[in-house]
Amino acid sequence: MKIKKLKWPKAIIPIMLTVAVILLFADNLMAQTDKPGGFFPGARVSEKSLLTFSVFLVLGAIAFAAWKVYKIIQSNLQKVQDAGELELDEAVKKLNAGEISEIQKVRNRLPKLMIWLVLAVGTPLVSSAQDLPATRGGMMSEPGVVITILLVLIPIFAGVVFALFKARRSLLQFFESRAVKREVLLARGIARETKKFSDSELRERKERLEFALSDNELSGTSAPGDDRGLIGNIKTVDNPRFFSVKRPSIKRPKIDPQLSNLILWYLGTAVFWLLLGTSAGEYVGIKFTAPDLDSISWLSIGRLRPVHTNLVFWGWSTLGIMGLGYYIVPTVSNAKIDNLRRGYLSLICVNVAMLAGMILLMAGINNGGGEYREIVWPAMAVWGYGLFLTLLNFISTVSKRTTKEIYISNWYIISAYIFILIVATIAYLPMGQNGIGETIIQGYYMHQAVGMWFMFSLLGILYYLLPQQLNKPLYSYGLGILAFWSQILFYTVIGTHHFVFSALPWWLQTVAIVGSVGMLIPVSAGTINFLMTMRGSWSRITNSYSLPFFLVGVIYYFTGSFQGTAEAFRSTNLIWHFSDFTIAHSHITMYGIIAFLLFGGIYAIVPRLTGKEPSELAVGAHFWMALIGLQFYTIPLMIGGTLKGLDWAEGKPFIDSVALMAPYWLWRAIGGTLMWMSHIVLAYNLYKMIAGRDYSDIRDAAFLQLEQTDTDEKKNNSLENL
Repeated sequence: MKIKKLKWPKAIIPIMLTVAVILLFADNLMAQTDKPGGFFPGARVSEKSLLTFSVFLVLGAIAFAAWKVYKIIQSNLQKVQDAGELELDEAVKKLNAGEISEIQKVRNRLPKLMIWLVLAVGTPLVSSAQDLPATRGGMMSEPGVVITILLVLIPIFAGVVFALFKARRSLLQFFESRAVKREVLLARGIARETKKFSDSELRERKERLEFALSDNELSGTSAPGDDRGLIGNIKTVDNPRFFSVKRPSIKRPKIDPQLSNLILWYLGTAVFWLLLGTSAGEYVGIKFTAPDLDSISWLSIGRLRPVHTNLVFWGWSTLGIMGLGYYIVPTVSNAKIDNLRRGYLSLICVNVAMLAGMILLMAGINNGGGEYREIVWPAMAVWGYGLFLTLLNFISTVSKRTTKEIYISNWYIISAYIFILIVATIAYLPMGQNGIGETIIQGYYMHQAVGMWFMFSLLGILYYLLPQQLNKPLYSYGLGILAFWSQILFYTVIGTHHFVFSALPWWLQTVAIVGSVGMLIPVSAGTINFLMTMRGSWSRITNSYSLPFFLVGVIYYFTGSFQGTAEAFRSTNLIWHFSDFTIAHSHITMYGIIAFLLFGGIYAIVPRLTGKEPSELAVGAHFWMALIGLQFYTIPLMIGGTLKGLDWAEGKPFIDSVALMAPYWLWRAIGGTLMWMSHIVLAYNLYKMIAGRDYSDIRDAAFLQLEQTDTDEKKNNSLENL
């Protein structure tokens, strides 16, 4: 018996995308025919055509997903009907062959589908490039807006594809379990049909099945051993698994236990400041929706907001970067850290500076001249001294390396320390704190702190941890060097794109915009390098604690950086700057990139130091609450910020824009709450990875290694003397 299959046209996706592109430009083609220069020069995409394109694109994706799900169900329903006519072995073989054929079909069609998607999405992006000023009616045709919409859709599309693949795998596992149960029922049915089989036939069949060797056919009478549990630990799973089992981290007994303690102190205090800083941010987000929540001056938005930003910048992110650096720098140098006492002193300086800075900010004592530098200079001087000590530590360690070359991670990490110390010093020098010069220094400080400290050092950390977690080499060392020097070239001049249409010289603003566009080079080089390193190892992501965080960080590294370029255009900067859109962008970069990479680094390093694994469910809860919370936070603020900027451009009263933002601020509070709750789960996971750990085996192995090294050195010295 054959089930009639529904025949879908093979070209359904290309047809849908082609129709979408044609409809996208149909009305524009008619509107542009009377203009000189043809259609493409100066073409603008209208809101109606963009909406039509989006609808057809979504319909095409839904049709493709429904088609694939239908094929899975259709294939397995056919197996259910054929099972009664086939023997057990043939049914199982047919089931596996069907699964293999489905996988092959998907793999063969996926590249074609991606080509059509790139053509369909890329065509409107290219044709919408123009330099006309933004208006409410033509806002959707602005290049910065189109780029931003596409960048927002990239992680959402990736999440949908991931969910579809997980659902497909769950369906296959479900039907496989149904097949096993079906064969059991088939065997029971055969047992009930006793009239068809004689007792002698059943007895003979049973004897054949129960036949076993006597264990001494080849040698002796001893029973076979199974020390590795290859036979006794066989497990059969017949329920569908949506969450993959994580692989435990490999324990590293050679690492110095004292250095392990130092790294854990850095990461532990970093998570502490993350909880404290985001708690302040959570309260600020709530006060946006309930401004009369309290009347305490220490808890006002004007004081809590810099507490939030400075603690997550100079406390959480800085200490997390330093802790991971103390693991990576000596590891890739194949040398001991130069001075542990210097590392502890650096740890104390940064934490004391953050404690003093928090108290001073809440008391109203601050450097009100610039964003992210509200902490007064005496506290930040202690902070800078702590980073200077770590820089000396790292340079001394690299100078003692036993490897021939300096690995690319150390290039990024040490350069980041040099840049941030220079940037912080310039920002707090008194001669640049007056007039228009302060604005230039503020733009320089604000952007270099993000791009040349947080981003630069995290890229160096990722260049080590990503290949290490994948257990494969980096795709291209040359791409990493290209990204290194091009980021230094372009990122150091883009600070003033925050002050477009200000009193700053026009040429300086133009240089910043050109530098922002130039950042596409290092971002593209880095993204390609990371994704090509992951190529062929996508299955490892579902079995890892850290790789999902790294993947999200890489995606946001691409989208967030490209969004910064889109914001630098004068037409979009005129609408978005000073609105909530910039707040969304800062969280996409500092949270979607920096925080997610730090999360992945913690889950990659700590189990290797302690031998303790976190809860799989808790790590999953942390990942999804942080990711979903970030979407709830940033997307509404980008929409509301755009509408607010348009109201300002049209000269509407400021209070109208405040009332407009009320629902978007509510979504901001919801997303921020999810992110804040994920940090509590992170703290719990870190506690589980550290609490109750036993240092004895690590310490003994380290001491044995040191003793062996000393013995070898003595032998070498004796031979040299002879």
